[in-house]
Amino acid sequence: MLDINLIRNEQEKVKTGLAKRNYQVDFSDFNLWDKRRREIIQVVEEKKAERNRISPEVPKKKQAGEDITDLLASMVRLKDEIAVLDTELNELDKKIFDFVSTLPNMPGENTPAGGKENNVKIKEWGAKPNFSFKAKDHVELATSLGLIDYERGAKLAGNGFWVYTGKGAILEWALLNYFIAEHLKDGYEFMLPPHILSYQSGYTAGQFPKFIDDVFKLEEEKGYMQFLLPTAETALINFHRDEVLSEEDLPKKYFAYTPCYRKEAGSYRSEERGMIRGHQFNKVEMFQYTAPEQSDVALKELITKAERLLEGLELHYQTSRLAAGDCSASMRETYDIEVWIESMGVYKEVSSASNAGEYQARRGNMKFKRKGEKKAEFMHTLNASGLATSRLIPAILEQHQQADGSVLIPKALQAFTGFDKIEPIK
Repeated sequence: MLDINLIRNEQEKVKTGLAKRNYQVDFSDFNLWDKRRREIIQVVEEKKAERNRISPEVPKKKQAGEDITDLLASMVRLKDEIAVLDTELNELDKKIFDFVSTLPNMPGENTPAGGKENNVKIKEWGAKPNFSFKAKDHVELATSLGLIDYERGAKLAGNGFWVYTGKGAILEWALLNYFIAEHLKDGYEFMLPPHILSYQSGYTAGQFPKFIDDVFKLEEEKGYMQFLLPTAETALINFHRDEVLSEEDLPKKYFAYTPCYRKEAGSYRSEERGMIRGHQFNKVEMFQYTAPEQSDVALKELITKAERLLEGLELHYQTSRLAAGDCSASMRETYDIEVWIESMGVYKEVSSASNAGEYQARRGNMKFKRKGEKKAEFMHTLNASGLATSRLIPAILEQHQQADGSVLIPKALQAFTGFDKIEPIK
């Protein structure tokens, strides 16, 4: 959430910043609501002052035997008038809150303006594979190697689901173990959060209310809404919600493994078959809470960690700085690490490293206190996939395939798989 004082006092700055996202904002209604809100607060304070002036007079005059009918009538009148104004004030506060809640984050200085056409490639690692034979796509390889059962996955749950089988399940689990081992080595704390979250968790992450239809909602019970988490970020951002940490606690470095559940609304492109897009996939997510001056360094660290994981898998990839219009609404700066998918001839994102600044911390009331200071400040929050698996297995199969139809296992995974090659089923 943006600072409401920034919206009140520097509207042109906000308009210019959000225009980098191609987001046009009109503050006309907000200004009317905010003006009326200040007027009401002033009137209410005046009426409360009048009530406080009259109130002590009632017992005095009563004790003196004087008529207090008019005083009592004035007290009732003031009470009713204040109640009416308080109701209007609550309605205005809700309108203002709802309006501010829908505004996206202000892009950072390093974030290019415009849409995805203005994304900037800043790094490329390795080389695209150069096969001396007719290469197979990941769906054909996964099927011939007995790694994925797409048909039975669809039978069990519908389109967009699959079943890992045999060495496919081992390879999937090996990837997760590899990520976990690397994050533990780097001093991150391992978390296993709930997969079912509350509305407030989605709101704090910045996904609600605008993107509420993108998640799998559960039946509302006990008067509140719950949903299946779309990413572990949604859980980790809420871990310190409504808390005040000390400066010495920061940075906090966490990572979590969860399945991710997404509706993936919209039509699938014809080439996005197999595991490229699905409703459920596995992911390890990295997360940091920092002081404001630490967040730029933290973002670089998250990017480097995601890149290092891909290099350990011996996969060709590129890293891109996203333009403002391609960043998610909560993020001021984002870098996508994208793996090469040979059969599609494109790079696909496997990690998105982002800095939200204080945007999410404001929504979740997450602060810290510096030593010797009384006033608490909002923390900065950052996240990055480390990594998502559903596009890594296609990349591994396609980039490491051999002429005989087998696939070589990257050395980094062999300790977790127990094998260095997957042979076609005979």
